[in-house]
Amino acid sequence: MRTVLFTICLMLLLSGCSEISQTSEEKTVKEIGEKELIVTFLDVDQGDATLLQTKDSTVLIDAGRHDRDEVVSLLKEAGVTELDLFVGTHPHADHIGQVAQVLAEFPVTEVWMSGDDHTTRTFERAIQAIADSGADYYEPRAGEEFEIGSLTVEVINPTELTGDFHEGAIGLRMVHGEIAWLFMADIEKEIELELVDNGVNLQADVIKLGHHGSSTSSEEAFLRKVDPMYAVYSAGADNEYGHPHREVIERIDKLNLEWYGTDLHGSIQMISDGSSISIHTENNQQSALNEDGPSDSCININEASINELTMIVHIGEERAQQLIDMRPITNLNELTDINGIGDGRLSEIIEEELACLKN
Repeated sequence: MRTVLFTICLMLLLSGCSEISQTSEEKTVKEIGEKELIVTFLDVDQGDATLLQTKDSTVLIDAGRHDRDEVVSLLKEAGVTELDLFVGTHPHADHIGQVAQVLAEFPVTEVWMSGDDHTTRTFERAIQAIADSGADYYEPRAGEEFEIGSLTVEVINPTELTGDFHEGAIGLRMVHGEIAWLFMADIEKEIELELVDNGVNLQADVIKLGHHGSSTSSEEAFLRKVDPMYAVYSAGADNEYGHPHREVIERIDKLNLEWYGTDLHGSIQMISDGSSISIHTENNQQSALNEDGPSDSCININEASINELTMIVHIGEERAQQLIDMRPITNLNELTDINGIGDGRLSEIIEEELACLKN
């Protein structure tokens, strides 16, 4: 039995838990055309929140950081009065941080969570808020498909939970008319490649890049399978993790994708009539990576900051912190002591010639 589902059911007692999501009741959303879908990638700093609105459905994927409070006001500005579905992709605080405020402010028909349990106060507040809201609760799994108004929602991840929150994050492919949208939460490259190998339908015109544009995600083989026109990431300006990582931007540039990021463009609104997409951004800044990245010289792993270390292939923020905790490092071979770095990845780090040791 899924742990969180069991907890929610106990809290709700006689109100019951939903087994499947039903098509939402028709409602009118102000200024949304009969055949329009408005997808807004909300600027919530170093967090995630994406709003989807059609005339007959409103869906929110993630709810920003726990240490900020802008999501409710952003939803109100977008004309939201209720939500048919809230999806908390995984239990990290930068994705479910303002769930309690959202559920307190808006009627919500159904809530989806991955089912992974966490010990943080943010997670506990989210679970209590779900129980208090009276919303139906569900833990979707790969292969399931739902109709929410005029949106077709395909679940591509997770198949099962492993205890790794990123591996268990909810990944969604949504179809509206002839346009498909892919939302990758914080899913990393290992799962991306599994999806490719398993023949999952990943084609999408727009992809929300995994893990804030981190090098832990967005493998080239995966992106080629998705074959999008547009890529979007959510990240805070000058964030401590160095998101988006330079190699990801270089990769999507190589694939000739038009890309947008909330750190540069603010909230990003894409409006589709089911056959085409128009794009409006809060800021008019061009899609150009900040030039304050590392220089052409190598990165001294015994002195580099987390930001600099994450520029090295296979070194995301968690591995960068492990590396810092291991210092001083006398030989690059010691990097295999970091979780997730084996001989293969070590070879790629060395071949990249970006990581080095200096006296």
